[in-house]
Amino acid sequence: MAEMDTSSKGGGHKKGPGVKKGKKLSTRVDLTPMVDLGFLLITFFIFTTTMSQPTAMKLFLPKDADKPEDQNKAKESGALTILLGRDNNVFYYEGILANDGANFKSSNFGSGDDGIRNVILRKKASTNEKDLVIVIKPTSECTYKNVVDILDEMQVNVCKRYAMVDVSDVEEKLVQLTEGAIAPATK
Repeated sequence: MAEMDTSSKGGGHKKGPGVKKGKKLSTRVDLTPMVDLGFLLITFFIFTTTMSQPTAMKLFLPKDADKPEDQNKAKESGALTILLGRDNNVFYYEGILANDGANFKSSNFGSGDDGIRNVILRKKASTNEKDLVIVIKPTSECTYKNVVDILDEMQVNVCKRYAMVDVSDVEEKLVQLTEGAIAPATK
């Protein structure tokens, strides 16, 4: 609170020669209640603000089938399998993997003609929408960022049917062999 300093001596106001002027009274403002008010306002705003909501991707889950073996069936002509390797390498094949690996191709997350986005767009254009299924297989050496990037590609390309599946041993070895062939050429 504000208070007045009344410690000056002398009773009243006198005029004339030899009379000293009285000291001016000083005021002092006590700011302690303002600190309390400040903390009260900070507490109020902390409790009334909404915390940022985590952003999540909307997933379209498949409907349950009567027979479990019919639930995950897809046409071979509509399947695109994407394998995620190390160093942002992306590998893919259409349909079923050939025994000799002839249909196994490499790509990247770039926006060029060989980028995975264009691969998905070409497959989407050449396949009936109901038959298109993209199978995503992250290898043991891919990063979390690559998985998020490929899920973002599914959203960007409006792919409604995709699944994340464990990679098989044959595919893992094929990825390692291909990455081994790519790595010396880039160094």
